[in-house]
Amino acid sequence: MELREEEEEVEAEIDRLPIDVLAQVFVMIPSFTDLARASGVCRKWKRGVKLSLGRRERLSFALLKMDDDSTSRIIGRAYAVRELDISRSRWGCHITDEGLYRISLAKCAGKLTFISLFGMTGVTDQGVVQLIARANALQHLNIGGTFITDESLYAVANSCPHLKSIVLWSCRHVTQSGLLVLVNRCRKLESINVWGTGVPTDCFANLLTIIQVFG
Repeated sequence: MELREEEEEVEAEIDRLPIDVLAQVFVMIPSFTDLARASGVCRKWKRGVKLSLGRRERLSFALLKMDDDSTSRIIGRAYAVRELDISRSRWGCHITDEGLYRISLAKCAGKLTFISLFGMTGVTDQGVVQLIARANALQHLNIGGTFITDESLYAVANSCPHLKSIVLWSCRHVTQSGLLVLVNRCRKLESINVWGTGVPTDCFANLLTIIQVFG
């Protein structure tokens, strides 16, 4: 009986928290599984979880099993996000071009400074180009392990003037032409990972020369 009364007292204390404070508590919870459970506790907690999404500056789905619908729905509420990681993991993050298109429509798209699509074999140039076209503040991009081509590099070159680093690890469909356009247009570029791309080694010397001139 006493234990029951103590539990009710604790619940009453939590219920007294203002919604803004409750939302800030949820911001510190990294697990979306835990947030989903918290959202089901009561209406106030559900509101708190929604508010917390709007305050997050970083979202990572790297260890989660996500799809186009769930990912775009969460990102659509995350107005303050600056860093977005939807890298493929062993759990399987099944995002397609449709998902990237929906993400490009989110309010945070134009404010993103970091995007990782590492290992996302389900996306193509079509989806990457649509997302990059909106990500004008982008500084760091990881599209390694994907099947993108020079078309995506041209989009980055045209839309991301603030780009500082890009990972193209094992992107075997990019060519010397795309890399040269990228380096020529992105004047703030400091780091480029082209390991495993199959680009001729003499191209690397040209890239280094261009980067040193701009640097």
